[in-house]
Amino acid sequence: MGGGVGSTLSSQHLCVTSQGTDPRASALLQSAHDLGITSLTKVDVADLVFFRGNIDANTKQLIESLLVDSLLQSGEWNVGVGTHQHVVETALHPGVTDSTTDELIRISQRMDLPIDGVASGKRFTVYGNISTSDLNRLIAALLANPIIERWSVDSPIEPLFIDTQATPIVNVHRVPINANTTPEQLAAINKQRGLALDPEEMIAVREHFAQRGVHPTDVELETIAQTWSEHCAHKTFRAIITTDGGVTRPSLINQLRESTETIAAPYVVSSFVGNAGIISFTPGRTLALKCETHNHPSAIEPFGGANTGVGGVIRDIMGAQHTPIACTNILCFGPPDTDPLTLPQGVFPPRRTRDGVIDGIADYGNKIGLPTVAGAVLYDPGYTANPLVYAGCIGSSTTFVDQVAPHPRDRIVVLGGRTGRDGLRGATFSSMTMDATTGDVSGASVQIGDPITEKLVIDLLNDAQHLYRAITDCGAGGLSSAIGEMAEGVGARVELTHAPLKYPGLAPWEIWLSEAQERMVLAVDPQQCDELRTLCAQHGVEYTDMGEFTGDNQLVVTYNNDPVLQLDTHFLHNGRPQRHMRAVMPTPQRNPDVGAPEWLTRHNVADVLMALLGHPNIASKASVIHRYDHEIRGATAVRPLVGECGDGHGDGVVIAEPLDQHGFAIGIGVNPWFGILDAERMALACIDEAMRNVV
Repeated sequence: MGGGVGSTLSSQHLCVTSQGTDPRASALLQSAHDLGITSLTKVDVADLVFFRGNIDANTKQLIESLLVDSLLQSGEWNVGVGTHQHVVETALHPGVTDSTTDELIRISQRMDLPIDGVASGKRFTVYGNISTSDLNRLIAALLANPIIERWSVDSPIEPLFIDTQATPIVNVHRVPINANTTPEQLAAINKQRGLALDPEEMIAVREHFAQRGVHPTDVELETIAQTWSEHCAHKTFRAIITTDGGVTRPSLINQLRESTETIAAPYVVSSFVGNAGIISFTPGRTLALKCETHNHPSAIEPFGGANTGVGGVIRDIMGAQHTPIACTNILCFGPPDTDPLTLPQGVFPPRRTRDGVIDGIADYGNKIGLPTVAGAVLYDPGYTANPLVYAGCIGSSTTFVDQVAPHPRDRIVVLGGRTGRDGLRGATFSSMTMDATTGDVSGASVQIGDPITEKLVIDLLNDAQHLYRAITDCGAGGLSSAIGEMAEGVGARVELTHAPLKYPGLAPWEIWLSEAQERMVLAVDPQQCDELRTLCAQHGVEYTDMGEFTGDNQLVVTYNNDPVLQLDTHFLHNGRPQRHMRAVMPTPQRNPDVGAPEWLTRHNVADVLMALLGHPNIASKASVIHRYDHEIRGATAVRPLVGECGDGHGDGVVIAEPLDQHGFAIGIGVNPWFGILDAERMALACIDEAMRNVV
């Protein structure tokens, strides 16, 4: 990590342990045995919280009252690792979001406690005649993720506190790109900075800055890469496609849009624009629908990837001016019994990926107070290295109106979470091909969400809809993405030193590009700013004025009033060369004899039925469903599990707001294996399945 971290100051720590059975320990022991580490006989798990400052007895007592539930837990100060066979202590890397320590710092400031640094960690005490190789396997597979954590074995881990007095980094680098830069040199820059741009796009960048007669700054280059990324620009969906038969077809996005426009369903309010699709539900009420994948982040950090996937779609619903009311997901993993020794370098065991993803979804949805009501869990070897993690959210509104573009002189107001180094290059990272080095190269793109902060923003926006002209979220690309999109055709001027930071030491391009799940950008009439600022204070949401929309079609970003980015918004949003792709048209395998009755005459139907019911893709997913709170908000009329004992899977769920006369049903269809044989029929079958589930 970069500057801004102190590691040698003295500290004290509180060790918090469970007084009864700790389910985390039981789950770890079972997972270790599943990995073949049967020599492990017991695991103890404890939470560590480190404090820097003048921690006297009274302060310790107050801290214990905040962190220790005396009925369920016990706390002890400055406990050593002891003489157990092995003790593993872990801690987050500096800069990784840690909402617990953030809240403790806020509390200590509010109560004027003599604390100037807080860090957290975990202690795992392992028992049994476990070998060094098995211990290393245990750490790598279950105890620590090097992307977000560090660890120490049989010795206390040294806490790393954020130095709030660190010197800001103000360097802005010019990247050596000019008219004479060769394609090979462009490719090297592309790889070195992780831009994930096509060769033709790098040439377009070269020509643009050669025409201007300047080298691009790192802020400008990173902004272009983010805006033109697969994640943000949907280049594959917008590509010109030529089939192997020489036929040029419209882009996939145009084909989808054309079909929607041809059907012209009267209830479709908005599609293919903005943050989510919007349909009319009942007179005066609309529903917003959003679903997206978070595969790459979940592959390198399962909990954080899924956690922020949920936060991201919730944030998109907020950006569509709707109140989030329910979450969904579809998850595909490798077989859980896969032998870890057979996995490629850098790939987690599927069981760990699955457990981390489910933990991440449960953590965000449960804490933010939204029911996770519908989904699917599937297994196939094809998802071993890169899981499929679909996160979805549904929102409701009685006041939706189409947004207008920001007006010149509107203020650029940022609400919610602060900016940190986590979440960097999330857009370009999601556009890369994964390999064994992905985690090392793109670890900073991983985030840990802060659902409590996002909940505060949701409540604020419900009361502030009359106070802003336009809104969007700080998704992949952070301020660059949000302000850059809103400034298209308008222009904006932004001062980066106004941005609230989690800690000092961020370079200008990092402040501009860092994503946060809990942050929104609003265009606000100057006359409404005071009322919005007062409302933010009432809701406990941070309000920051970052600049203004200008009307000159230029995006200008400054740091201490010195320009670090100057781009024409037309080039930024329309200067990307359209991708050309060749498609090999598949030959569907449509065999009318598949599943013929004669097959059953050669097999025992009862045995076949039992084998099918026990298959991981068909067996009960109740253990997953019970991880999610599907009752919160009190609007789940038909639940995921039904029947006399409440343990059978329903066909779908029904959400009905308590004061409404109507509810809506949610059904899901998924069958990736059908697509191997016939992609077209797969799409039809999945739509058919979803429709049948709600009917």
